[in-house]
Amino acid sequence: MVVNGAEAVWRHVGERTWVLRLDGYGVNAGLILGDELAAVVDTGAGPSNAATLHAAVREVTDLPLVVINTHAHGDHFFGNAYFRAQGVEDIWAHGVAADEIAAHGEDQRPLVKAIDPAMASGSGDWTEIAAPNRRVQEHPVDLHLGGHTVTLFHLGRGHTAGDLLVGSGNVLFAGDLVEEGAHPSFEDSYPYEWQRVLGKIIAIDELYTCIVPGHGEPVDPDFVRTQFHKLRQAIKTCSTAIHEYSVDYTKAIPVLPYGPIQSRHLILRMKATGPSRAHSIPR
Repeated sequence: MVVNGAEAVWRHVGERTWVLRLDGYGVNAGLILGDELAAVVDTGAGPSNAATLHAAVREVTDLPLVVINTHAHGDHFFGNAYFRAQGVEDIWAHGVAADEIAAHGEDQRPLVKAIDPAMASGSGDWTEIAAPNRRVQEHPVDLHLGGHTVTLFHLGRGHTAGDLLVGSGNVLFAGDLVEEGAHPSFEDSYPYEWQRVLGKIIAIDELYTCIVPGHGEPVDPDFVRTQFHKLRQAIKTCSTAIHEYSVDYTKAIPVLPYGPIQSRHLILRMKATGPSRAHSIPR
């Protein structure tokens, strides 16, 4: 279908569950249908993305909507204000992400300058920062949509401190904890803990056979296993470099399985957030 001049193609990935890739950053937005409510997973990089997404949702259903933000990066939540203006009352996120959006959402505006200039400048309709008002903390939350239940849960810090996973039938929306088609982003990450979170996702693979990453194509649990092993090996390599080359630990960058920018961020975050000795890494 063509919505607001843009091609909007829903991909059916599981029971009552669809994915739409948004323009710009290619965020995977989700739509989950119940009999009484529908849930939208992530809202895009500003009102332009959000308007296309909302119109595409309304091509499918006229049910009342709830919104779920997977984490506190602007390309995933800058469309919140548009959805709130369309009558959405509840926006869910992990508590840490909700606090981060409220406190520092304004700081992320430059991120979307090339995608949505109005959002970047904070001018125009629906460009205010709309923080989530419903929180998931240490315990999972079941959202009952009527005939279908969505589970929101947090497995620990990883891509950010407040990553939220969304389970719908056999489908798991993983946000940027899982990345397909590009290297993971480590700028705000907790690498040691991210490794453990991926291990936990693998451990529940009997529940979720389709994993929707924040960007890229839907994947299976084997893809997550590959990402887990790659990150584990990268952490070991970085840990050794930090320990042996404390003055110039960037010598590890050429041998890491990521691009030079991502590798540099990985090393910096390892130094900032966790143990730096190789023997401290789980084997």
